[in-house]
Amino acid sequence: MAKLIGAVRDWNTDAFAQSLKREIAYLGKGVLPLDKGVSYGGLVDDSELTVTLLRSADDGPAIVALVGVFFTEIIGGCSCGDEPTPTPAYCELHIRIDKATAEADIVIVPD
Repeated sequence: MAKLIGAVRDWNTDAFAQSLKREIAYLGKGVLPLDKGVSYGGLVDDSELTVTLLRSADDGPAIVALVGVFFTEIIGGCSCGDEPTPTPAYCELHIRIDKATAEADIVIVPD
């Protein structure tokens, strides 16, 4: 399970959004369920993730947030010469961060 220590530390400050976005982008496809957000069955290229905080709220012992993630999906063999084709992709993630442990539960929001 991912830990978002900086996001918990910066909760209720002006630095929260930046901390959360930075930590989410750092996690990458090894932790983020971006493979469930591809549109064409391709592979996720998470070398350049852009994370946008859509909303966040205090839920007692946890912080809940909705983030949008822009990434690249690599579609194999669909262009001239069967070269892989990169295409922009987007998905939204629901994140629940335990304030005591900083452990984050991250799930994709279905379309």
